Amino acid sequence: MIRNGGRYRVVLVTCGSIGEARTIGRGVVAKKLAACANIVSGVESIYRWKGKVERAREVLVIMKTTATRLRELEREVKRLHSYDVPEFIVLPIVAGSQEYLKWIQDNAA
Repeated sequence: MIRNGGRYRVVLVTCGSIGEARTIGRGVVAKKLAACANIVSGVESIYRWKGKVERAREVLVIMKTTATRLRELEREVKRLHSYDVPEFIVLPIVAGSQEYLKWIQDNAA
């Protein structure tokens, strides 16, 4: 395992449907804004929206990308997303296997 100097990121985006998650995942990978998008269905979200506590079934998209692609990735997610305020949470990848991190670099550049 190697430390990567802060070049790689995991991005979390929740969607209202599996179709929307697939559209976003496929779109960002096709444009090389993310190396991959994992889709996790069956997420139950509880959140505050417009002064009320809400509950919804959502689909989580987990994307792996590089720090340099974040701005374009966020723009594309917002363009494709149906929510007024889509989740776009970025987490640093502090370490990983050299081969996997190279794969991210090669496929999200």
